[in-house]
Amino acid sequence: MLTSFGAFALTSILTHLVFIALSWWALQALHFDKLLRGNHILQARMLYILLSIALGSLVSNFFLDYLQWSQQLPLVFQ
Repeated sequence: MLTSFGAFALTSILTHLVFIALSWWALQALHFDKLLRGNHILQARMLYILLSIALGSLVSNFFLDYLQWSQQLPLVFQ
C-alpha cells in the first residue's frame, strides 16, 4: 500500500513538471510584450513563470484526477 502512495507521488511530481514545461512552451507563442509596459522584462518573465505554473498545475490535476478515476472505475462493477 505504501509503495502505491510512493508511485502516485512520483507520478504526480513528474506530471506537474511535464505540464508546467509544456505550458511554458505553449505560452511562448503569445506576445505579452505588446501588452506590458516597456523596460519591464523581469515582470514579464515572472508573469510567464506564474502563468506556466498555474496552467500546468490545472492541466496536471485534471490528468491525475482522470487517471485516478479510471483506475477506480473497475471497482464499480465488482
